[in-house]
Amino acid sequence: MSASLGGGPHRPPQTTLRHRLAELRGPAAVPRPLDARALAALAANPGCRRRAILDGAGVDKTALAAKLGAPSGFGQSQFAIARGNAFEAKVKADGGRELLGLLGIAEPGEVDLPELTAAGPEGRAARTALALREATAAGRWALLDHPMLALEVAGSPVYLEPDAVVVRPDGRWTVVEIKSFPMIDGSADAAKAGAAARQAAVYVLALEKVAALTEGAAVAHQVLLVCPKDFSNLPTGSAVDVRKQLAVTRRQLTRLTRIEEIADTLPEGVTFDVAECSAEELASAVECVPHAYAPECLAACELAFHCRERARSADVVAALGRSVRGELGGLTTIGAVLAAARGEAGDPDDPAVAALRRARALRAEALAAAPARIPAEVVECAC
Repeated sequence: MSASLGGGPHRPPQTTLRHRLAELRGPAAVPRPLDARALAALAANPGCRRRAILDGAGVDKTALAAKLGAPSGFGQSQFAIARGNAFEAKVKADGGRELLGLLGIAEPGEVDLPELTAAGPEGRAARTALALREATAAGRWALLDHPMLALEVAGSPVYLEPDAVVVRPDGRWTVVEIKSFPMIDGSADAAKAGAAARQAAVYVLALEKVAALTEGAAVAHQVLLVCPKDFSNLPTGSAVDVRKQLAVTRRQLTRLTRIEEIADTLPEGVTFDVAECSAEELASAVECVPHAYAPECLAACELAFHCRERARSADVVAALGRSVRGELGGLTTIGAVLAAARGEAGDPDDPAVAALRRARALRAEALAAAPARIPAEVVECAC
């Protein structure tokens, strides 16, 4: 993509977005591509400009967090990755016999396996779109192994690679997600299954862009989640409805500020070049971009520890969680909340202020009544 930035105050007007993002990342740094997992996390927190620009520029956030002195606790272990790759290979072995068996197809010979090899992600995405159209027109079963899909996010193209997509004879396209966490007695861990559903919703959204240009095609809103059965290595499948996740993802990605708009607000010379910049320079660069930390970031973003530290030092209520932040309305700092509760500040007619003062009064009543209800020896031990 080479859309012009359109007039940053200190940069030549012909500077392209691609070049600007390369400057932010560092000329020698290899860009880290966005995947569906990162997009799902980005969609869950669309107000975080910091993550949007770092992901858009392809910055290695793990290396950045380490150099900032707040190493990431987010990400899969090498053991988990190896286990996942081994399980996926088993599911797809012998022409995808076990995977197709979960779809009710006993003989893999009845299924087409299109060749999706092409040069670069753009070429692979074009080849995938052609294979999907050809399979739909043929009216046969087809299994696309690791197809490449394209999706525009905040004005920049993102290339996504689901585990598989199945084309049915009636023209329906189904996303297949293969995970190595177990499905015990027909149910998987709720948190892990939810994350897989959000990730699959991104793939469904990208597939809908291709289906809209393909006659007779429709994307199924139920994805096939394939996991090991119980404590074995045998694959089992479950249909997961992702309509809710799809609606949320579509809405949140639409809310994302365009990458070039965020880049235009950065001071001249700002860079996130992990290899060339010192920790102090990187900290200063990161602080130039507003963040929207929430406790949920700890499970989704490599910079979560760094942002949490900054949020706590700034005394912001958001560090306590989005639900707490929403309940407190215009009270944005913990100091303001405590002052309002003590009656030192705040509008008494504000529902949030009134609730805080009522809660403080109830707490005082409970503490005052406690000695009368608790035996003296217990109180002495507690003291």
